[in-house]
Amino acid sequence: MKLTVVGCAGSYAGPDSPASCYLVQAERDGRTWNLLLDLGNGALGTLQRFIDPLSIDAIVLSHLHPDHCADLSGLHVVLRYHPTQPQSVTVPVWGPKGTGLRVARAAGVTDDEANDPALLEPEYDFRDLTDRGAFTVGPFTVTAVRVNHPVEAYGLRVEADGTVLAYTGDTDSTPALGPLLTGADLALTDAAFCDDRDDAEGVHLSGRRAAEAAVAAGGVQRLMLTHIPAWNDPEVCRKQAAAGWPGDVEVAEPFASYQI
Repeated sequence: MKLTVVGCAGSYAGPDSPASCYLVQAERDGRTWNLLLDLGNGALGTLQRFIDPLSIDAIVLSHLHPDHCADLSGLHVVLRYHPTQPQSVTVPVWGPKGTGLRVARAAGVTDDEANDPALLEPEYDFRDLTDRGAFTVGPFTVTAVRVNHPVEAYGLRVEADGTVLAYTGDTDSTPALGPLLTGADLALTDAAFCDDRDDAEGVHLSGRRAAEAAVAAGGVQRLMLTHIPAWNDPEVCRKQAAAGWPGDVEVAEPFASYQI
């Protein structure tokens, strides 16, 4: 698998990065499959540096806060109206219950129109995530795990070719991080909070709590912090994680690619 960080700014698009969006790629059947984890504000523009949006095979949304899903409305315009697309494109979109309504409202339709399930078809085929539910997209097997955030939110475990990427989405500490992270080749973890400053519960991990969760899960090979807001110093988050992690702590870099 190959992971490209399209955007990793926490909570809002920063000066150097869009909000959350991760492109995961793997080969099968003689072609490259393109899976998106989240599509937050600002990400659609940057995504075009790496792939044609018409080549997206599937999108999985960890939750419905705008920094994780806002650019689906723009992508719908591309899928429906791009002049060089000779036939309709349908992209399956997995997300929490109500994803279709949220995307329709973001596109500016009225509530009455949003209740029409065909409004965003055939471009989008919305499907509900469920806790511990798994599905396949080409070479990928994706398992959703309900995590600890103020809205319905999921961590996403992506497996392909014998490797595992575990993405926490937005979460605070929770026992659910155990099965999500166990044995991951790369754990891509929320680290939006800083210890000794951010004390709200049930919202985000800090670097320290992310490291603790990865160690407790067992078998995690690499720890990579993400979703760090522009007002935070990534080195502070890294140092807080390093105190509890036995190896090097990585910080997701916007526009960087990583082999898993």
